[in-house]
Amino acid sequence: MAAMSFNASEFYQLPFRFSTEWYERLWRNDEILTAAWRSVWIAVVVTVLATAAGTAASIALFRYDIPGKRILQVLLFPPIAIPWLITGTAMLIFFFGIGVGRGTPSVIVGHVALALPYVIVVVTARLSTFDRTLEEAARSLGAGPFTVTMRVTVPWILPGIVAGALFAFAVSFDQFVVSYFLSEPGDTTLPVLIYTAIRKGFTPEINAISTIIIGLSMAIMLVAARYAKFGGER
Repeated sequence: MAAMSFNASEFYQLPFRFSTEWYERLWRNDEILTAAWRSVWIAVVVTVLATAAGTAASIALFRYDIPGKRILQVLLFPPIAIPWLITGTAMLIFFFGIGVGRGTPSVIVGHVALALPYVIVVVTARLSTFDRTLEEAARSLGAGPFTVTMRVTVPWILPGIVAGALFAFAVSFDQFVVSYFLSEPGDTTLPVLIYTAIRKGFTPEINAISTIIIGLSMAIMLVAARYAKFGGER
């Protein structure tokens, strides 16, 4: 796919002839660029909301034995395990049932609901290695709950938070089914637009935008892996 995005032929004819024509056309294609920008800013909003809520929920579940804690932990897995086609249909029925309907708010809420379990699972896994005596030592030295959380707990689980945020962004940016069901006509995300474009007739511009996404995703992951210390200290 990446190689063919630089092929001059629109129909993948060989021999290969190098050309940047499809990237040049891509930058002039307002429809694709608008959909890509919409996918990015929705994914950023979803990442912020899901990461904040998921981290807070993980810390609460870690610290407190609240009633129904085990049930809440079990309920994290259905959004991951249930096919997204079923989830998208259920969300569409739900939003129309409460009078919200389709639109960007519904898309964001739907994406947060899908991304939240990933964040909680990843952050909780990181918290399982946390030494509770560190928080007790901080409290004994006069630190309040907020200070303990921000100065002791969060720095320790930061790699998990970063990993959870990456999962949330990927789930939102890549989400097709829920976006397809909940987006308003003419106001679609990039995955929905790519699907529509393939149905109408595939063009190498899709190869170009896909290659850019792959390159950016790999770069972000490499930077995160380098500075978040996922593997721990040596």
